[in-house]
Amino acid sequence: MPLVGYFFCMCRCCNKCGGEMHQRQKENGPFLRKCFAISLLVICIIISTGIFYGFVANHQVRTRIKRSRKLADSNFKDLRTLLNETPEQIKYILAQYNTTKDKAFLDLNSINSVLGGGILDRLRPNIIPVLDEIKSMATAIKETKEALENMNSTLKSLHQQSTQLSSSLTSVKTSLRGSLNDPLCSVRPTSETCNSIRLSLNQLNSNPELRQLPLVDAELNNVNNVLRTDLDGLVQKDYQSLNDIPDRVQSQTTSVVAGIKRVLNSIGSDINNVTQRLPIQDILSEFSGYLNNTESYMQRHLPTWEEYDSYWWLGGLVICSLLTLIVIFYYLGLLCGVCGYDRHATPTTRGCVSNTGGVFLMVGVGLSFLFCWILMIIVVLTFFVGANVEKMICEPYVSKELFRVLDTPRLLNEDWEYYLSGKLFNKSKIKLTFEQVYSDCKNNRGTYGTLHLENSFNISERLNINEHTESISNELENLKVNFNIFLLGAAGRKNLQDFAACGIDRMNYDTYLAQTGKSPAGVNLLSFAYDLEAKANPLPPGNLRNSLKRDAQTIKMIHQQRVLPIEQSLSTVYQSVKILQRTSNGLLEKVTRILTSLDFAQNFITNNISSVIIEETKKYGRTIIGYFEHYLRWIEFSIREKVASCKPVATALDTAVDVFLCSYVIDPLNLFWFGIGKATVFLLPALIFAVKLAKYYRRMDSEDVYDDVETIPMKNMENGNNGYHKDHLYGIHNPVMTSPAQH
Repeated sequence: MPLVGYFFCMCRCCNKCGGEMHQRQKENGPFLRKCFAISLLVICIIISTGIFYGFVANHQVRTRIKRSRKLADSNFKDLRTLLNETPEQIKYILAQYNTTKDKAFLDLNSINSVLGGGILDRLRPNIIPVLDEIKSMATAIKETKEALENMNSTLKSLHQQSTQLSSSLTSVKTSLRGSLNDPLCSVRPTSETCNSIRLSLNQLNSNPELRQLPLVDAELNNVNNVLRTDLDGLVQKDYQSLNDIPDRVQSQTTSVVAGIKRVLNSIGSDINNVTQRLPIQDILSEFSGYLNNTESYMQRHLPTWEEYDSYWWLGGLVICSLLTLIVIFYYLGLLCGVCGYDRHATPTTRGCVSNTGGVFLMVGVGLSFLFCWILMIIVVLTFFVGANVEKMICEPYVSKELFRVLDTPRLLNEDWEYYLSGKLFNKSKIKLTFEQVYSDCKNNRGTYGTLHLENSFNISERLNINEHTESISNELENLKVNFNIFLLGAAGRKNLQDFAACGIDRMNYDTYLAQTGKSPAGVNLLSFAYDLEAKANPLPPGNLRNSLKRDAQTIKMIHQQRVLPIEQSLSTVYQSVKILQRTSNGLLEKVTRILTSLDFAQNFITNNISSVIIEETKKYGRTIIGYFEHYLRWIEFSIREKVASCKPVATALDTAVDVFLCSYVIDPLNLFWFGIGKATVFLLPALIFAVKLAKYYRRMDSEDVYDDVETIPMKNMENGNNGYHKDHLYGIHNPVMTSPAQH
């Protein structure tokens, strides 16, 4: 490019290549000038955008490189955290065994409520309802005895009270008959009153059937014989036998529980030994050495990189400034040329401002020739580096194509099919790829699962869940529990049968109920007494009247002292009869049903107690084993997927490649060559238009003069004989050529 500029300069010095300071007048000259000016302005604007991109890219490099130290420190901190937290994670996993063991120990110490309670819950639905019915029947027997005792004593009292009532009524009738023998009763109208009273005396009789009600001595004796057996006590013993099952379970399993605890303690020691031999620690120790070396290298060389960044920034600033200088000259040329252009001035009389604009344009052209080759070289170099790194590293890294290339068999080592597995395990056939490792680390997977460390240390085989659970199962097989439960016994069964045959269901309750509804006397004694007083009041005073009133008072007293107690006794008999009636209703069927249910419950205990104990023992064992199966599987999952999560490694790799290299370096570099390249490309058309446009702004040494103004009308031309003449020669005015034409 400088060579072209040199020849271009020499050509112009020889009045060639537009170097002649003479401008031929053309009809479309103003149009061309405007087109050249507009074209140059548009190109300068395009170049300016490219320069702006260059400045932005240069600034990005400056600011982003400054952030690299903080970014590197953050990544190193994350990696240190990975190294420091891994032992703590392993300690946490081991500590959780104590939680699991404590939970199992709690169930072992509570075997009475866990296992014994389970057995009891299985037996309750078949036994408790029967015992509740028997208990209700025992209560009914006691109530029956009380009802019979009350009824029997009341009947005896009723017989005596009825006899006394009859005697009292006989006495009062005798007294009334004696009073009615008074002479006054033979005189009218007193005789009518006496006859009326005499006729009503037949009502003063007691109910003789009350004395005929049978006693219940036989039934009471039968019930008393039934109560000689304590049925309620037998039921309570059966209840207690059931409730004692948890305590009996605990007393019979003491040695087995101790053996299971010993096995659980040994499992904890085995797990501790396995976790201590994990290869994760060795890998992290080796990685720690690499990390220390890398961090030391970064600390040593980062200041140097920052210094190089300053040189880069300064160089970019100079390059952008050169382009800016060229464009400024073009802008100044356009500004001065447009502002200083006078359309009435001839090319030889153009003003200083217009001429300066043309000079600025030519200076821009000269600078373009001088520096354009440097810009081209820089654009080519930056394009070569930036574009190739972008296409060969950055884009393949984002799409993971780069990892797939690295995973090409025998690419990194001709003897290994898979490089990573060959490096880690010396077994290159194991499929362990860069892409898989990066993806797993990106997904926050543990180091063990990511690197397939089971190929060197199989955690599943070392933990051996089946072996540990089998040890617990073997101890649980020694768990033997025996129960002998006999419900009620022969005495209790005979007691129920005797009660069913005690005779209360054969009693004539209707007879008793019929008598309890009748009045103890033939008439209401109070009404009779009041009526007697009413009849005695009209009688003349005397012995008759007084004796009748005295007998009326006696009748009232009989009602209070004899009738009311009998009525109370009848009420007691009624209540007792109702109780006995309710108890005796379907008594034989009730007892038969209870005995049938009792036989069913006893058969269930005899035939199924062993299977219930075995099932509940297995269920209890599965619960204990389940704690440790869950814990051991959790350990395996945690070590495989969670412990020593390698996400910080993937993040550090992303930081180094995607962030630092691609975003901090290559992206600004690509923006830089794109902007500078665009500006450099448009320097050539700008150069051409600037050279063309400078002719219209610079002051010429000579100009064209036309004779025929009608053919080529130009205002500042003189007429000539030959078409056109030079009225200026090398800048010296020629008076001969400019003299008027002779006619």
